[in-house]
Amino acid sequence: MCFQEVPNEIALGFLCTGCQIGCRGCHSPQVWDAQNGTPLTVARFTGLLHKYSGLITCVVFFGGEWQAPLLIKLLQLARHAGLKTCLYTGLQAVPAPLRAELTYLKTGPYIQALGGLDKPNTNQRFIDVASGQILNAHFSRE
Repeated sequence: MCFQEVPNEIALGFLCTGCQIGCRGCHSPQVWDAQNGTPLTVARFTGLLHKYSGLITCVVFFGGEWQAPLLIKLLQLARHAGLKTCLYTGLQAVPAPLRAELTYLKTGPYIQALGGLDKPNTNQRFIDVASGQILNAHFSRE
């Protein structure tokens, strides 16, 4: 479970492998290799949603946009279960069908000189998709 990646939410997080962005200074370079990890099937995902029902308020995917059809299906299942949804991507934008399934979206590649969401000069944005509001201030440690 994740407590800081999505403001005011308790999230079940999934780190997706196969990232082709390869940000310099990436905190999780192991995700670049698609062979790492265990495949997340629909059955396994729904089992985890059931297991953590009542304990989580959100599901967050770190990557996975390169497998949009599966990711969209998983996001729909989470929303159907009454959960909010979030995607962390190094892209500047995601396709509309994917964006439509998201409550929150973190965009932008990690640029070491600019820092992450907790830095005032970051290029990254954490967005409430429905309102378009940028929520980066929730990550500030000052």
